[in-house]
Amino acid sequence: MVGFPVLTALVVIPAIAAALVIALPRTRPELVRVVGFTAAMAVLVLAGYTLYEFATGTAGFQFMSHHVWIKEWGISWYLGIDGISLFLVVLTAVLFPFALAGADPHHDVKAYTAWMLVLEAGCLGVFLALDLFLFFVFWEVVLVPMYFLIGGWGYERRVYAALKFFIYTMTGSALMLVGILALVFIHASHTGHLTFDLQVLAREQSFSESTARWLFAAFAVSFAVKVPIFPLHTWLPDAHTEAPTAGSVILAGVLLKLGTYGFLRFGLYLFPKVAHDLAPLLLTLGVIGIVYGAIVAAVQRDLKRLIAYSSVAHLGFIILGTFALTTQGVQGGLLQMINHGLSTGALFLLVGMIYERRHTRQIADFGGLQKVAPIFAGVFMVVMLSSVGLPGLNGFVGEFLVLIGTFISRRWWAVVAATGVILAAVYLLWAYQRVFHGVPEGDNLKFPELRWREGAVLAPVIALIVFLGVYPKPVLDRMAPSVKSLVQRVGQRNGIHPPAGTAEGRKP
Repeated sequence: MVGFPVLTALVVIPAIAAALVIALPRTRPELVRVVGFTAAMAVLVLAGYTLYEFATGTAGFQFMSHHVWIKEWGISWYLGIDGISLFLVVLTAVLFPFALAGADPHHDVKAYTAWMLVLEAGCLGVFLALDLFLFFVFWEVVLVPMYFLIGGWGYERRVYAALKFFIYTMTGSALMLVGILALVFIHASHTGHLTFDLQVLAREQSFSESTARWLFAAFAVSFAVKVPIFPLHTWLPDAHTEAPTAGSVILAGVLLKLGTYGFLRFGLYLFPKVAHDLAPLLLTLGVIGIVYGAIVAAVQRDLKRLIAYSSVAHLGFIILGTFALTTQGVQGGLLQMINHGLSTGALFLLVGMIYERRHTRQIADFGGLQKVAPIFAGVFMVVMLSSVGLPGLNGFVGEFLVLIGTFISRRWWAVVAATGVILAAVYLLWAYQRVFHGVPEGDNLKFPELRWREGAVLAPVIALIVFLGVYPKPVLDRMAPSVKSLVQRVGQRNGIHPPAGTAEGRKP
């Protein structure tokens, strides 16, 4: 496949499939499902090829595709992948067929599938774009299908949740657009040419420190809303609770990672000095998110809402690792993005299966399910323990690296964040005990066991959860060069000479 534009194909295949789905008659829902799932599997195959051919030990971008789009404005179709974006692309490629196969819409399969495919194209574009204009286009593309998926196929308060999601994220996007345009025009005023090329803008910086702070703020607010970081998180529980099952899987597994990825790719890369200076603020917000998310999750009565607040806590860990500005911390945060996508995505799918069986998500309505559906309970327990961070499962490795990396540079933040691990065990184990332990009564006596199709959908994700917990080395090895390069860039721009493996050191 030498010379084949694999990254362009990753973005274009789901977009073309969405157009094909739109052209199909509404009376052929099974054909629509086949086309959608086939396209998602084709993307997964291409992502697997990219992973296989990815040159380990290289920090730079690979498989690059660069074509001039709007010459007068310096806008290009510019895609590339490195160790930071590689596994986010793979995660996206894994979760979309998982979501499509694991949860069917109850109406209008055609529109639902088309929106899911557009959403996949947009997410992949965000992770691959190296042109800021192209990045912003894909960033906005993601917003539209998610709005319609929540509003069209969600639950009782879906319209409110969709509008809240749209208003929050659109406000953040508007700020980022201002930041992008300001950055580009400031650069043009000093160089005499317009360009949206990320690497050129990072290399040829010609603005003051105060200007850099304002530009960073414009990007950071947009990313913070998408993560979301406390206190900009209030749209997330409503969106998760009211979204259809597949929407919750993709929202937790992929969309929230757009914000954390944005901090790594743009925040730290474009503004290393400001990122270093403002790291204590973002670390503090991350730690607050960890503790706040865990405490609020513990008092939830709705199982889906509990998992939504657990995401606030887990994403706080990712922010903590990112702004620890050490190799271990950033690598742990990046790995935790993957782990959270797999574990929380699977939890939302399992809760969706519970709702399909009982038409309730209230924890008080359950009890004793382990006795009538032991396989279902066992699968739920494995996924739940991975979210807790049990050694031997994926969540442990990421959290351990984040805490080690943060302890190297920001000791007290790491100490406080460690309480989040304990709190996660409390609220998740307590919820599991109330739902699955005890004596089954009433409708719980007829709770169906895990079906073969459901097991087939969940099996690959369970396998990845165990594999990443037992042997994360292949993933960490491919991340390491890009992460080290980014951390070194931050250190160099701040006059810091780090010890081996970290970005923390002493100023000369």
